[in-house]
Amino acid sequence: MTSVDSPAPTRRLRPRAEASKSKTSFRPEIQGLRSLAVLMVVAYHVWFGRVSGGVDVFLMISAFLMTLQFTNKFDRKTPIDLLRHWLHLFRRLLPASAVVIAATLLATFLFVPKTRWTAIIDQGWASLLYCQNFLLKAQAVDYYAADHSQASPFQHFWSLSIQGQIFILWPLIFVAAAILAKAFRLRYRGLLLYIFGAVFAVSLTFSVYYTATNQAQAYFDTGARLWEFALGSLVALVLPTLNLSRPIRVWLGWTGVAAMLACGLVLNVETAFPGFIALWPILAASAVIVAGQTGSRYGVDRLLSSGPLVKLGDNSFALYLWHWPVLVIYLIWSGKDHAGWLSGTAVVAASSLLAALTTRFIEKPWRQWAWPDARRRRAIIAVLAAGTIAVVPLSGWKYVLDQENRTLLLEAERNNPGSKALDPGFIDKADADAGVLPTADRLSKDFASLDGPCEGPLAPGPGLLQKACGQTKGPEKPAKKILVLGNSHAEQWMGALAPVAKKNNWLLYYVLKGGCVYAPPASGLAAECEPFNRKVDKYIAQTRPDAIVTVATAASPSSPAERLAPGFEQLARQFTADGIDVVGIRDNPRFKQNMAECVMSKGANDPACNPPRESVLPETPAFSPLIGKIAGLSLLDMTDRLCTETSCPAQVGNMFVYLDDNHLSATYATTMADVLESRLLAATGWPGR
Repeated sequence: MTSVDSPAPTRRLRPRAEASKSKTSFRPEIQGLRSLAVLMVVAYHVWFGRVSGGVDVFLMISAFLMTLQFTNKFDRKTPIDLLRHWLHLFRRLLPASAVVIAATLLATFLFVPKTRWTAIIDQGWASLLYCQNFLLKAQAVDYYAADHSQASPFQHFWSLSIQGQIFILWPLIFVAAAILAKAFRLRYRGLLLYIFGAVFAVSLTFSVYYTATNQAQAYFDTGARLWEFALGSLVALVLPTLNLSRPIRVWLGWTGVAAMLACGLVLNVETAFPGFIALWPILAASAVIVAGQTGSRYGVDRLLSSGPLVKLGDNSFALYLWHWPVLVIYLIWSGKDHAGWLSGTAVVAASSLLAALTTRFIEKPWRQWAWPDARRRRAIIAVLAAGTIAVVPLSGWKYVLDQENRTLLLEAERNNPGSKALDPGFIDKADADAGVLPTADRLSKDFASLDGPCEGPLAPGPGLLQKACGQTKGPEKPAKKILVLGNSHAEQWMGALAPVAKKNNWLLYYVLKGGCVYAPPASGLAAECEPFNRKVDKYIAQTRPDAIVTVATAASPSSPAERLAPGFEQLARQFTADGIDVVGIRDNPRFKQNMAECVMSKGANDPACNPPRESVLPETPAFSPLIGKIAGLSLLDMTDRLCTETSCPAQVGNMFVYLDDNHLSATYATTMADVLESRLLAATGWPGR
């Protein structure tokens, strides 16, 4: 990974007092330290499928070097031009990043299923603009997922994005501190110690809390990572005051390296980072930095300052950039979920070769190019030129995909009937070369939603339900208020429910949480579902719906073992007794494969993409014993709009039925609206329009 410019190389310093002056000199052992860190990252990602702590070391080192750079400028009374500084910095970072982004897009086009293209393009933009961590956090990505083939080839840009954000923030702190120090005659380094000490304490406290409560989100949160940078700055500020003996520094160096290398093996970082456990690799690296150049033949700095490690340190940024997309693209191409020792070695070798070529022919020439340094305007042109390497394929590819989608939508009424193709006596009038909707590149985002968040009387207020609540732009005096409850399998039916609600003057709203069926207490759900569901109880009493719609059964992947949803009968009796109608919809089939990708790889008519109906759902719904037993309970089975009499296809009426292995596409669900309406009104006895 990258860091700010290292000071110009000079001769190696002698131990003790002269080591404290190393803030003005090249630190070859730090280059070696970066080499170890990148080797940890690559090895653990490729061969072990684990997180090593190497990224945390990179973050700390970048802040350490940046602090040396700015404090040196202050000591020399060198004017600080922030705009020029940022332009110089990002002119160094962008070329290699942009080349890797462009190359990864090409590999995506060649080897990655079309269903993932749009998501990867979005990730490419986020990586280029240094906001990848925000996108991953919003998408609740599991960084520790064992199957790396399902990850984005740009996922590793999360750390570079946080670095980029710090590269903007930290210089502002240095300049603000310099202004305050001069205005109030304060010691500059002392003031910085207080500032970064406070940042360290507050951020670490926040990180520990956030990691304990929502570790997947905390991993990508900049605020939860600030302390790692602050610690690097504190080390840089304290280092000149230290005068440790040679034996102690020799011991510190070896202890630090051993602890850093052992981190990923000893610690279960999957549930602990970036909380206080991340202190382990960062303090270990700090010990190596404090040890510095010992001048001892037994010092670890002799190893870290060796030619191969220093050379690898020069390539560390490019190696970090390349290793992840090479790994992910290989796994997608090979159909594996992890690399073996032989294939992993090939991935590392290919990444190392690409890194060396990138450093030599792109990163170094661009960095040494003197023309942009003469004027700001030239620097801006250079930054924009580097960014264009990635901007052109990102924007061009997205434009082509959008054009393809617009063209298909113009003929959708004739060419893409969806579930209507299952109507008795249906006559197919589609063109022979008709495309499939939603287009494969948009499929992953084709999930049903409503017009916006809950507001006014339906607003749940701050808390667990705030982001889980949505509604249609309903009429002022709706004929009915209908609440959809449950998980994503309830949410997907809103593609069909929303048009019905609009037609019948109903106000449709939802409170949903992925992975959480709405159920009474002690129903055996995941721990995070219980507090959410109890909040839903109060919300129902607050909004008083006329009817509740939910999924009444739970299908099993590629199995006829359907069961009644946990606590469904109890809830149905409870709500109907309270005067609230309940509508239970039978769950759709679930599969062990991505159905859309099956179509694209094998063809819509392949038997694998058309599993027998009896293999995924039983003939009799699991809710059959409840039919006619509870007044106010209506049960709907829409299986015949998803399956033929013999099979459950992945594609019906030139539409993808599923967006993955178990969720209906919103585009397809919308085509079921008319049939859903007629069955709903017939079952409930509600008046229609």
